[in-house]
Amino acid sequence: MSITFADLGVPADLVDALAQRGITAPFEVQAATIPDLLAGRDVCGRAPTGSGKTLAFGIPLLARIGKAQPKKPRALVLAPTRELAAQIQRDLEPLAVASGRSVYAVYGGVGYEPQRRALRRGVDVLVACPGRLHDLVEQHAVRLDSVSAVVIDEADRMADMGFLPQVRKLLDATNEARQTVLFSATLDGAVAVLTREYQDNPSRHEVGAAEPDIMLADHWFWKVEPAERTERTADLISAHGPTIVFCRTRHGVDRVVKTLEKTGVRAAGIHGGRSQGQRDRALRSFTDGHVSALVATDVAARGIHVDDVACVVHFDLPADGKDYLHRSGRTARAGATGVVVSLVARHQARDAKRLQRSAGLAVDLEHPPSDAIGVERPSMPAVRVERRERSSAAPRGPRHGNVQRRGQGRVQGRGQGRGARGRRN
Repeated sequence: MSITFADLGVPADLVDALAQRGITAPFEVQAATIPDLLAGRDVCGRAPTGSGKTLAFGIPLLARIGKAQPKKPRALVLAPTRELAAQIQRDLEPLAVASGRSVYAVYGGVGYEPQRRALRRGVDVLVACPGRLHDLVEQHAVRLDSVSAVVIDEADRMADMGFLPQVRKLLDATNEARQTVLFSATLDGAVAVLTREYQDNPSRHEVGAAEPDIMLADHWFWKVEPAERTERTADLISAHGPTIVFCRTRHGVDRVVKTLEKTGVRAAGIHGGRSQGQRDRALRSFTDGHVSALVATDVAARGIHVDDVACVVHFDLPADGKDYLHRSGRTARAGATGVVVSLVARHQARDAKRLQRSAGLAVDLEHPPSDAIGVERPSMPAVRVERRERSSAAPRGPRHGNVQRRGQGRVQGRGQGRGARGRRN
């Protein structure tokens, strides 16, 4: 008999609100952490993006906190990117309504005044990017001394983006008796320092793989001349459906969007040079199915997570194996399969092999199949993929959605990594 949210101690009003969204059985990370969080314990959790972390920490927050006074939130969720902060707000809003609480997100790229007005009205659960929250604190628009619970989401991305000094200052401004919750894809390095200095005997839970399971996707490395990349990319999009195309620079993103549109492929671009409104519209267009391709710099590889992505195209090769894993992890999520294609120019063959070694892959570098582009996926040739210390015959899950994930919304955010600081992104 499967466990239920009620079995975990979740209040009935929240159980009913979850059921209305088709969410009846907790994910592994939720089953592991919700009892400790409801009991008020500090929690240190390692779980990959897409594992259900938002509800894992959101349900206990809404169940435990009281009502906020003006400018004095009762709970704080720190997120590394605008997209993740906005997604957390969207995911928690239905539950907040059911529990008589409010949730609101503040982040950069938009005006201050609407955020100041919301804080004056009172926000029970404040979701925030560190930079914007720091500004609002400096403006005396918000005080954090009434915060009794803090969640640091995607802590490893916070470290990658250089946010930890701001995170520490914000934590120091909260109530000393707070509950501190930390979720991260890795728990070593700077993340371990946060745990040591800001958590009190936390319960530790590790769920899922420490990195994306690229074995669930088919990986191809194709020999393609630079002038042919757009045509090959358009063919892949036509063959497989929703596709994320990764480029190295902002200019490259804009150029690929234009050339794809000329071939009849509807595409939207996202990179660090676009306003928050432009980024939001591009994401909505992709997740709603109005465009078939999202063309992005590594802002998206470390920032944005969209369910049901069928294909990832490395239009420009990633810098290293770590970036390859993050980019490629946008497909083959939650047990589904996917396709990852790297387009390799003649002079990049050595770089491609070096990239494979860094990522732990062994894939033949081949010419694209001239008679299979644009047809159904089963007709595409299989390519040998091997992970070091792991069999290439690892089982693959069926291509299907997930009831809980669909209920939570299709976009989930993650850290932007280098893209938040460098002009290239």
